[in-house]
Amino acid sequence: MFGSALSAGVVGKAIEKRLLSVNVHNLRDFATDKHRQVDDRPFGGSPGMVLKPGPVFAAVEHIRASEETPVYLLSPRGKRFDARRAEAMAGEQRIILICGRYEGVDERVIQHLITDEISIGDYVLTGGEVAAMVIVDATSRFIPCVVGKSESVAFDSFSQDLLEHPQYTRPRDFRGMKVPEILVSGNHEQIEEWRLRHSLEKTWRIRPDLLARKSLTQGEQRMLDDIQNETKGNTHESH
Repeated sequence: MFGSALSAGVVGKAIEKRLLSVNVHNLRDFATDKHRQVDDRPFGGSPGMVLKPGPVFAAVEHIRASEETPVYLLSPRGKRFDARRAEAMAGEQRIILICGRYEGVDERVIQHLITDEISIGDYVLTGGEVAAMVIVDATSRFIPCVVGKSESVAFDSFSQDLLEHPQYTRPRDFRGMKVPEILVSGNHEQIEEWRLRHSLEKTWRIRPDLLARKSLTQGEQRMLDDIQNETKGNTHESH
């Protein structure tokens, strides 16, 4: 499952340049029975299977460089993965991701082995492999030199608790849909103001939860107040 994800695109190039490395380990290699079984029925009775503690502990203990290496379990009940967590992970020398499967993982793994549980969203996947790929991709962007221009990471959506402003490229007029004149005006100060305004507006409309945790400057707050007042005015006019 990881083959194409780790050999293509930005991540593949970063691995090729040795800017980062990703090692995939099969839990079955750490099972001790002849069938290499990694799951079993849950005590107490319920549908589904649960990952056994033995292979998980053995795998982590085998590959863990030191006790300081954080171990994360990919789980739908974990803390939400976001840009801040991705940047923090990128600052670690090494991390271990455990891909949950089936009905979950033996609780002793969670209590005595992992650093934290992480979720990429409020839904259930058939396995944590896809979630691990998401984390590898998002985290790798914060590693120096992985992305060509570091500024593009700094101004991405979520990097400043704001969604990214609208982007346009050639042609200036596509089927009568024109690029905003200010973006081709050459006035960089006005362009930056336009971008900030649209970032604030998009975030307020789509992800107000991001604004709730962001400390706005006085200028940003005035701009947001103007956006909200304009919206209220337009609403009243429509009625």
